[in-house]
Amino acid sequence: MKYVNLGRTGCKVSRFCLGTMNFGPRTTEADSHAIMTKALELGIQFWDTACGYGGKKWEGYTEQIIGNWFAANPGKRDAVVLATKYYGTMGAGPNDGKASAINIRNSCDASLRRLKTDRIDLLQMHHVDRDTPWEEVYQALDTLRIQGKILYAGSSNFAGWHITQAVEAAKRLGMLGLVSEQSMYSLNCRYVELEVLPACRHYGVAMIPYSPLGGGLLSGVLSGEKGGRRSADAMLKTIEESRGQLVKWEFFCKELGEKPADVALAWLLHVPGMTAPIIGPRTMEQLVGSLQALEIKLGDDEMKEIDEIWPSMRRAGAESSEPRYRYESPEAYAW
Repeated sequence: MKYVNLGRTGCKVSRFCLGTMNFGPRTTEADSHAIMTKALELGIQFWDTACGYGGKKWEGYTEQIIGNWFAANPGKRDAVVLATKYYGTMGAGPNDGKASAINIRNSCDASLRRLKTDRIDLLQMHHVDRDTPWEEVYQALDTLRIQGKILYAGSSNFAGWHITQAVEAAKRLGMLGLVSEQSMYSLNCRYVELEVLPACRHYGVAMIPYSPLGGGLLSGVLSGEKGGRRSADAMLKTIEESRGQLVKWEFFCKELGEKPADVALAWLLHVPGMTAPIIGPRTMEQLVGSLQALEIKLGDDEMKEIDEIWPSMRRAGAESSEPRYRYESPEAYAW
């Protein structure tokens, strides 16, 4: 396993982040525990979850599953960089969600109880809260840090200007501020290249992409590879709409001699500023198989061909002979 700094911090995390959203709804607790054990053996020590995961309303079931694993494996907690999220509604009260100081404190304490740990290494805001000032958010997070309950703060589903607001507010307050952003990012969903990814690179904010296989679309749906959610009506519609690209994509991967899912993950690892794509295995086979992506090397020609199949948003005008059209986003589409 390879490791990289978590944004501008000194904390090292594995190049893959173990996503746990399937633990509970789609993967039994016993199988989830086996996956966590194997992940740590493979060196995947960066784990991500959220208070609302698990499929059981307000129970934080996935966090409970992880907490039970920590309880059954004493001494392993310090080997894991543990991330979870607050914001989602976890009760019937008016302050049982979002990013008020009240909910940040209560949500953190509840997650600590479910996770059976004394600290959360990375506490992330699951979505931007437009109603709560950053002064309040950072005061609450700094109190938790002083208490030893959290180490770092991160975000998820933020726009580029939200990241800018957050980082600049932290500078004014003399705080470290956000160190990571978790966004949807894959070959067929490249919107973050417009503003979010450039903002993260500029401010030293780690990029942690989720849904790297596009919900299974990039995993070989035409050739029958396991992993695609082909039974869902929405996915079937997307497959038909993207059939032309998918034919080219799967042929490209076949010529490369690799599985489409592995190439999709490898592509993310080649994107400048990328920290750790989130892999969300339902089975042990999916967990172990994903490691092949670490061995795939994509040169300039391969990256260009991939961009031709799944057009990039960060390289608008890149083929122009005029230097002013070679800038990355946001300048690429503005100038």
